[in-house]
Amino acid sequence: MKENLTKGVKASEKLFWFTRVAALLMVMLMFFPAFAPTRVLAFISSGVSYFTSAISYSGLTKNLGTLGRDMMNVGGGAVPVLAIHIQLLQVFSILGIVGIAICGGGAGASLGNTKMKKLSTILSMVGSLFVGVSLALVIFIRDKMYDNAKAYDELAAAAGKTSDKLGEITGTIPYGFYVFLVLAIVVFVTSVVAFLLIPKSDKTVKYEMATKYKLFLILLPFLLLVFVFSYLPLWGWRYAFFHYEAGQPLDASRWAGTYYFTFLFKDAATRADVLKVLRNTLAMSGLGVATSWLPIAFAIMLNEIKTKWFKRVVQVFTTIPNFVSWVLVYSLAFALFSGDGFINSVFGLTGSHLEVTGPVNWLIMLAWGTWKGIGWSAIIYIAGISGIDPQLYEAATVDGASRGQKMWHITVPGLIPTFFVLLLMQIANILSNGMDQYLVFDNTSNREYLNVLDLYVYKLGIGSGNVALSTVISMTKSLVSVILLFIANGVSKLIRGESIM
Repeated sequence: MKENLTKGVKASEKLFWFTRVAALLMVMLMFFPAFAPTRVLAFISSGVSYFTSAISYSGLTKNLGTLGRDMMNVGGGAVPVLAIHIQLLQVFSILGIVGIAICGGGAGASLGNTKMKKLSTILSMVGSLFVGVSLALVIFIRDKMYDNAKAYDELAAAAGKTSDKLGEITGTIPYGFYVFLVLAIVVFVTSVVAFLLIPKSDKTVKYEMATKYKLFLILLPFLLLVFVFSYLPLWGWRYAFFHYEAGQPLDASRWAGTYYFTFLFKDAATRADVLKVLRNTLAMSGLGVATSWLPIAFAIMLNEIKTKWFKRVVQVFTTIPNFVSWVLVYSLAFALFSGDGFINSVFGLTGSHLEVTGPVNWLIMLAWGTWKGIGWSAIIYIAGISGIDPQLYEAATVDGASRGQKMWHITVPGLIPTFFVLLLMQIANILSNGMDQYLVFDNTSNREYLNVLDLYVYKLGIGSGNVALSTVISMTKSLVSVILLFIANGVSKLIRGESIM
C-alpha cells in the first residue's frame, strides 16, 4: 500500500509542475490588458484587463459608442437593455477571477503532504471549470449583444434612421481568450490525472505542509502586490515610443522611435527645465542625506527616557504625523503661517510665510518632512536598540561608564549597520523625492524651487498632456536609480565588506 502511495505521489509531482505554472500564469496575465478575454466588443477599452473588467463597470463602458449609448436607453420590446448584458459580462468576469483564485489556492496546496495534494487536485479542477464556464459565458453574452445590435439596426432602419455603427458593438474573439482557455485546460487535465494517480489517504492523516512552503505562501501575496504595483506599470513605458495624444488608443498613435529620448537633450527649453528640476531634486535629496542621522539620534534619546508613560506619549505623538496626509499638513501650515494665520495674529506680522522665494524653501520642506516622518523613521532603530545585548550595558556600568559613554560606545555602534543600509538605499533613491508634499505647497512664489523631478513628470504628463516625454523622463529616472543602487551596493561591499543585496 505504501509503495503504491509513493509511486502515485512521485508520478503526480511532475504533473503538479504543469498545474502550478499554468495557475501562476493565469494569476499574472489577468492583470495584463493585452490578455483580457473579455475584450470581445469593440467599445471595451484596450486598457481593461481580465481583473479590471471584473471590478470596474465604468471600464467596460467608458468607450461606448453612439449605437451603444442609444441601445442603453432602449427597454422592453424586442431589444433588451445593453446595460444588463454589460453587467452580465462583469459577473462572468468575476466568476473567472474567482476560478483563477481557486486554481492559485490549489497550486499552493500541492506543496503539502499527500492529503493536501489530493485536495489541491479538487481545488484546481473546480477553479479551472469556473474559468472555462466564465469564458463560455463571455462568448455567449458577446453573441447576444451582437444580435441585439443587429435588431436595433433593423428597428432604426424601419423607422427611417439608418445606422452603420455596428462596428462600435461587434468585435472578434481576442487571443487572450484562447490563452486562458488553454491554461484552464492544462490545469484541469493535469489535476484529473494527478487525482487518479494519488491514492486515498488515511482519515487519521492531517493536512500538513513543510514550514518553508508555508513561509513562501505567506510571502506570495506580497510578492504579487509588488508585481502588480511596481513591475506591471512598466508596461506603460511603451508610450515613450509613440506620438501619443491623451484620449486616443495607443494603436492609433504614430510610431516615434527614439524621438523623445533625443528631444529631451536637443530642445533648449526642455533641457533648461530639466536641469532646474534636477537642481531642486538633488538639493532636497542632499538635505535628506545630510540629516539622515536625525532618526537614529531621536531613537537613542527616546530610549534614554526612563519614565515609561512619558516615553510612550512621545513616541505616539511623533509617529502619528506619518499617517496624516500632506493635504492636512498643508492645512495646518496655512492656519499657522498664512497672511491672517495664527503666527501673524499673535506677533503682529504681515505677509504669508508660505510664499517666500529662494532656496530657503528647501529648508522649509525639510522641516515639514522631518516633523512628519522622524517618529516613523525612528521605529526601526528603536527595534534595533532592543536587539542589543543587555549584558554589554551591564558590563559598561560595572566598568564605570557614564550614560553618554554607553550611548556612544554601545548603542551607536549597534545601530550603525542598520543606518548604513538605510543610508545607501536613500542614496540609491536620490532622484525620488515623492510628489505630494511639493504639490500641495506649490505656489507662484516658490514654484521655481519646489518643482522636483516627480512633480515635474506629473505636471508634464497630466497637466500638459505630453505623456510620451514624461514617460521618457520617468524611465530615465528609474534606470539611474537602479544604477545608483548597484553603485551604493558596491561601495558598501568595498568599505564595510558587506553587501546590501
